[in-house]
Amino acid sequence: MNFSKSQRSRASKENMAPSARVDTLQRSKQRTVLGVLSENELRGRSLGQGGQCSKHSSTSESSQLNCLGCASSSSLDVYVEEAREVVLAASGEEVVGYHSYQDEETNALHNEDMAIMLELSSSPCQDASTPSESEEVFCLEYAGDIHQHLRNNEIKFRPRPKYLERHPEITDDMRVVLVDWMAEVAKEFELETETLHLAINYLDRFLSLIGNVKRGKLQLVATAALVIAAKYEEKSPPKLDQFVFITDNTYTKKELVRMEQAFLSVLGFNLAAPTINSFLHLFMAIESVCPNTKNLALYVADLSLLEMDPFLQYSPSMVAAAAYCLASYTINTSLWPDSLVAFSGYTMAEISPCLTHLYKLYASAKSRPLQGIREKYKNSK
Repeated sequence: MNFSKSQRSRASKENMAPSARVDTLQRSKQRTVLGVLSENELRGRSLGQGGQCSKHSSTSESSQLNCLGCASSSSLDVYVEEAREVVLAASGEEVVGYHSYQDEETNALHNEDMAIMLELSSSPCQDASTPSESEEVFCLEYAGDIHQHLRNNEIKFRPRPKYLERHPEITDDMRVVLVDWMAEVAKEFELETETLHLAINYLDRFLSLIGNVKRGKLQLVATAALVIAAKYEEKSPPKLDQFVFITDNTYTKKELVRMEQAFLSVLGFNLAAPTINSFLHLFMAIESVCPNTKNLALYVADLSLLEMDPFLQYSPSMVAAAAYCLASYTINTSLWPDSLVAFSGYTMAEISPCLTHLYKLYASAKSRPLQGIREKYKNSK
């Protein structure tokens, strides 16, 4: 489906009567996961098959993984378009701080700098889709503080890697099915990528803090996580009725509201969790990449949400760094730039274990039975 057709579809849905909208949702692709979860089976378990590469791979897995450790000219054999022109690196110009000065000469210079900044930011000829130079400089000025704040909080808001041991009725395979379904719902409602990442963080943290969630309530828990994330992140979040319809009316609106209340109580209303997506965007702001590299990095970052083991063992910032490296190497045969080593404190040696796991997941993605995230990135946009 192309972008314009999607827009027309969304516009028509907004103008239709509520009853018609319900019928449309009910006629859409069945997304309820309860039947699949009750079977407790997932054919073609991706990581259970090891690091199986796609059918098009022309080199062995061992040689491909060895490529990740060095800037080799050999290819990872991923079929992507040729990289477009690399976006200009972010400006490193120094910005005069806006402090109070006592002598008149310094005040005059300060006012002149302010006038220049205002002139730059209000230029009518500037493309609205491109941040101004002054905005870019200000972003870089605070990037270090933002990064440190996120790194501190990612420890605080991190789920337990082995939390499913507290839920005898839930398996790893069930969670894979559930996350894939959440990705489809996010695509259906045209939610932001950050909303999906937050929802999965809420889901994992909630299940880390309680025990013995029944299989029949798992989809309700996931839906409540999406509701809360959408309210937190989206400008116009979907209505509760729409979330009820997307589960094929498996749960009532009252049940969803009660689960939302339980969620917020367990999480202590701590919703500003750093995600892989937020770190990845920060890294790409510090060291710009071409559009192909950006989209590939976002894709593999989304793929990492599917698997608890091993990705919950790594911090979100580490997975984001690995996603950046994998995409950068695939498109440009470069890995982790010196600017990001200095900015993040991560060396290539520290990133390599996570990078290897992420590559194995990426190489096997095409052969997986669940394709919700791959479908999301098949859009030409």
